[in-house]
Amino acid sequence: MHTLPLLTQQFAELSPFFYSRVSPEPLTAPYWVAFNTDLAAELNLDTDFQTTANLAYLSGNAPQYAPAPIASVYSGHQFGVYTPRLGDGRAILIGDSVDAAGQRQEWQLKGAGKTPYSRFADGRAVLRSSIREYLCSEAMHGLGIPTTRALALCGSDDPVYRETVETAAVLTRIAPSFLRFGHFEYFYYTGREAEIQQLADYLIRHYYPDCRDADNPYAALLEQIRNRTADTVAAWQSVGFCHGVMNTDNMSALGLTIDYGPFGFLDDYDRRHVCNHSDTQGRYAYNAQPYVAHWNFAALASCFDALVPHDTLEQLIDGWTEVFQTTYLEKMRRKLGLQQADKRDDESLIADLFAALQDQKTDFTLFFRNLSEVSNTHGEPLPPKLEQTFKNGVPPAFIRWLGRYRQRLRAESSVPAERAIRMNLTNPLYILRNYLAEQAIAQARNGVYREIERLRRCLARPFDEQAEFADLAEPPPEGSMPVCVSCSS
Repeated sequence: MHTLPLLTQQFAELSPFFYSRVSPEPLTAPYWVAFNTDLAAELNLDTDFQTTANLAYLSGNAPQYAPAPIASVYSGHQFGVYTPRLGDGRAILIGDSVDAAGQRQEWQLKGAGKTPYSRFADGRAVLRSSIREYLCSEAMHGLGIPTTRALALCGSDDPVYRETVETAAVLTRIAPSFLRFGHFEYFYYTGREAEIQQLADYLIRHYYPDCRDADNPYAALLEQIRNRTADTVAAWQSVGFCHGVMNTDNMSALGLTIDYGPFGFLDDYDRRHVCNHSDTQGRYAYNAQPYVAHWNFAALASCFDALVPHDTLEQLIDGWTEVFQTTYLEKMRRKLGLQQADKRDDESLIADLFAALQDQKTDFTLFFRNLSEVSNTHGEPLPPKLEQTFKNGVPPAFIRWLGRYRQRLRAESSVPAERAIRMNLTNPLYILRNYLAEQAIAQARNGVYREIERLRRCLARPFDEQAEFADLAEPPPEGSMPVCVSCSS
């Protein structure tokens, strides 16, 4: 008998128009690939969790599921084009639990077979992409960025056909809610105003209770979703994270990072970087993400036209830019170790820095990490570690920028040692570089899973220098080709 503390899905209190009852499809001879002990502790799970019964339950192989699993329906704009019916095509909500902090969490199996929303697909996930999501969702959590989480990963030798033949996997994902912008779009474009209000009331009741007392609770809800989304996307930009496929159905109503497909962290800084090889037009390039998020929020806001006055909707949409820029500047000031705000100078200081780094093959993560070693003294040589991040030599534009930066530090009487400590609490030493994920995947294909756990443990503390993980702080090997990921998983 499984030991999972599953409650009836909170989502099931909505009317049946929102979901379908489904049954997982079993895998052949499933086995454990990875298990997140840190998250298990947060969920108050038994220390003896990796039992045969729990493996069966989380791989779709249990003889009976209670509560009955469900899959939700939604739609969305994919690469700017509206798709009227999407939904959980391979994700199944098996129940909820209450974590150690008293917060309700949803449990979702990704890759456990077909649902009514699979659209001719097989409902499966492959080991490759499941390892990537398992690691990246936990890496984002370690960075302090709102995200879904990953509890467990089960594998099977069952073949799954993508560009090549791969093996199957089922990922157990955890989040307070997996609600998306696309849930609202589905009912908006089918003219179901009652369901839109029901869904908005559900969000307010369980996730945004302080909106109840607002003059217009639905406008207050939209404002908070906007602010959370802006904060999350600003956090992506600050650590060089590229989502890769920011369709509206991949945007969380709670401002979480959700649906890790063709993602990637920047190695060398390039504002035009595209991590999804299907994105031939660069719609979801790194520098486009804030604008796409704004567009996506406008698509969500349009669904509330029966609940919120038009003028208010326009104000909320127009206010995106200021909200995003404010939170982005706050995060970038911390990255630069600045303690005083000067909006106009901050904007130009940051823009001029990235202009100096563009096309210089400068490692994004290590540059900001090693910038903490710069002194306030005009003309003093660069710290060797910082200089080494410039593969093509230090450009004159950066030297000019550095003089201005040092002047700013002196103007606010910055103490170098104290600034270095602050900056190292903000600028990670470790990120999930694509080449590291690929190494773990290659080993896993041979039945060796140790590197997955090693990476997870390291990425749980990305700001702390950890001697045992020194190799994981290295940039990609010289001469290696950048990894560009597809949507297939």
